[in-house]
Amino acid sequence: MSAVTANPAEKSAASSRLKLISCNILAGGSVRKYRHYVTEGWKQVLPMRSKRENLDRLANLLAGFDIVGLQEADAGSLRSGFLNQTEYLSERAGFPYWSHQPNRKIARFAASSNGLLTRLKPAEVRDYALPSRIPGRGAMWTRFDLGGEELIVVVVHLSLGPQARARQLGFIADLIWSSPHAVLMGDFNCALDSPEMIQLRRRTGLTPGRDVPPTFPSWRPRRAIDHILVSEKMEIDKLYTLPHAVSDHLPIAAEIRLPAPLRLPAAR
Repeated sequence: MSAVTANPAEKSAASSRLKLISCNILAGGSVRKYRHYVTEGWKQVLPMRSKRENLDRLANLLAGFDIVGLQEADAGSLRSGFLNQTEYLSERAGFPYWSHQPNRKIARFAASSNGLLTRLKPAEVRDYALPSRIPGRGAMWTRFDLGGEELIVVVVHLSLGPQARARQLGFIADLIWSSPHAVLMGDFNCALDSPEMIQLRRRTGLTPGRDVPPTFPSWRPRRAIDHILVSEKMEIDKLYTLPHAVSDHLPIAAEIRLPAPLRLPAAR
């Protein structure tokens, strides 16, 4: 049997495309109706076996991606059975690098964090606390060296209130406005046409993909509040959600075409 070899054009395309996904995982919890927030809220603070099973199913989905951004991952508290869920997902999905940013801890009952899983070796990771009247929101800033050029990836989880989000997005704009190759992704808790998102895009030039899909609530998506945005020099070829209706958010994924001279390593 003769070997099958990709032609140069196919190799070039593969080396310039990056697959990303952002997920608010609700600490592995499950919500399928609005009333479950009240009637089954007790499950969110106890280490249920179903949470580990939900994480295992999620790991199977994440395995096909290069970079994963997580929100509401538990950093190791009672509700997760003292499991660092970011580390657990990295092991189950086969990611060689991971990092997490604990943001809000409620005694020993809950420890929410942002998380990053990546097949690309980070050159630098920074944690930023976002401005908020109630502390507990953060941004993870990661720099990758791709062929001598920098790619900046920022994972965020923003507040519910528009005034707090405006301050947070202004802070984020200061972080990335000068980066020619940047990705911003996460749970924004607002739509692209909100005033604070319009201001962010004016300041940074970040652009979304076409036909942004709704992500919330997961059982009947109506609102597009989870986003992946990229610098103008980059292009989103495909933007879609995954049918993982366990958390109250659907994961949002993107395939991004990187401009020259950014190039992904052949083995990743």
